[in-house]
Amino acid sequence: MTDELQKGLEGVLVAESDLSKIDGDEGRLIYRGYGIEDLAKHASYEEVIYLLWHGELPDAGELDSFTDSMVAERSVDEDVLETVGQLAAADENPMAALRTAVSMLSAYDPDADAPATDEAATLRKGRRIVAKIPTILAAYARERDGQNPVEPREDLDHAANFLYMLNGEEPDDVLAETFDMALVLHADHGLNASTFSAIVTASTLSDLHSSVTSAIGTLKGPLHGGANQDVMEMLKEVDDSDRDPIGWVENALEEGRRISGFGHRVYNVKDPRAKILGERSQELGEAAGTPKWYEYSTKVEEYMLEEKGLAPNVDFYSASTYYQMGIPIDIYTPIFAMSRSAGWIAHATEYVEDNRLIRPRARYTGPEDQQFVDVEDR
Repeated sequence: MTDELQKGLEGVLVAESDLSKIDGDEGRLIYRGYGIEDLAKHASYEEVIYLLWHGELPDAGELDSFTDSMVAERSVDEDVLETVGQLAAADENPMAALRTAVSMLSAYDPDADAPATDEAATLRKGRRIVAKIPTILAAYARERDGQNPVEPREDLDHAANFLYMLNGEEPDDVLAETFDMALVLHADHGLNASTFSAIVTASTLSDLHSSVTSAIGTLKGPLHGGANQDVMEMLKEVDDSDRDPIGWVENALEEGRRISGFGHRVYNVKDPRAKILGERSQELGEAAGTPKWYEYSTKVEEYMLEEKGLAPNVDFYSASTYYQMGIPIDIYTPIFAMSRSAGWIAHATEYVEDNRLIRPRARYTGPEDQQFVDVEDR
């Protein structure tokens, strides 16, 4: 047993996984052997969920059956929706509201009492969680705006149905395809902080709802999931300032501000997901006649790479992509959770197959040999 300290567990191997691989030097991401570029271009989010959970891409019949099983689980119990409405009325943070609602789902899950080692029951629970998160999130966003929740539809895929429930109207093909692609890109990414939280909880043989709730709580932190929201708020500041983006960034850095959306604990080059989303952000801007968000982004990217040696991560271009789709800024991170829930569930299920309780140590740095003194004499 080594006493070498690895702050933040950086570089420490704690598990083996068949799910996703990141090559930080080459800028590559693969899910079960498939390059993220191919999946983003050709696969639906439902296909990617199936791939992560079952180890292979589905054939047409398997995909239809799996999609139907997901669609059947979209509705959320009225008690949960009532709680979501109360949280919206109280102006609860969207991630905190999602965390509470997902935890509450376990009360209505028919497999709630199944042991964590029952893989079939765990995947049934996972299917319900992934199917219901969009309904919860859309209901929260609408309740907060004084609108009634919209019932899910059975004839729309996962991505299009969420946009329909969010806006009350069916999205066009471009928006639905773009959002589906964004879900594919965010579905899994190795043992990031939230996924690690999920498997730590799973390693105790706790239930899947607890694992996903743990992961949502971790993703809520600004150092992990909140950067896409911060990026868009930064771009809006640039726009409001009427300054050149480079001048704005230089001034922000002089003031000691952090430029969100740059750098990564694994990638040493540009995040491959940022490349894909950057292209889509450009296309959306050109189609809408508002190319400024993409143009601001590319100028900031060029400056940060040349002057700071930092490349953008997935959050940097997901921000302008979502904004041009009309998605409220403060639900960018919950959308991240909506997508990543598939990966959390895959990792929790995989880890329990060869489970060992995760229990690291801390190096003690406090005093020793203290002498106890009775309270009257202190």
